[in-house]
Amino acid sequence: MKDFPENKKIILFDGVCNLCNGAVQFIIKNDKKDIFRFVALQSELGIEICNHIGVDQNKIDSIILYHPGVAYYYKSSAVLEISKDLGGIYSLVSFFKIFPEKFRNYIYDYIAKNRYKWYGKKESCMIPTPELKAKFL
Repeated sequence: MKDFPENKKIILFDGVCNLCNGAVQFIIKNDKKDIFRFVALQSELGIEICNHIGVDQNKIDSIILYHPGVAYYYKSSAVLEISKDLGGIYSLVSFFKIFPEKFRNYIYDYIAKNRYKWYGKKESCMIPTPELKAKFL
């Protein structure tokens, strides 16, 4: 397994999804503590990470937050953990932890199932600008 940057959390995302790419741009803009690095699920490294943590990325329709050597989260739990790490007003999203994970994931799955229809899809994964290249593994 590749050596990851120390003290960084890795967000695996659908690289062709417009909603997911928008979420990545939002996280980058608001990641004041420089916590996150990004990997497209479809990339070689994305596939390698999924295999390493035991997630079949062909069956997962989700964002994954991977904290190397510590834990991983997916679906609504990943969103809540990312929000908590962004801090400030975004940490208020953790309010949704009062709802059972099954309920939160039902809503998450509904959005995930319709994301291409609602937001569209790219032909290929996003290519980061030179300024953002350091954020992607």
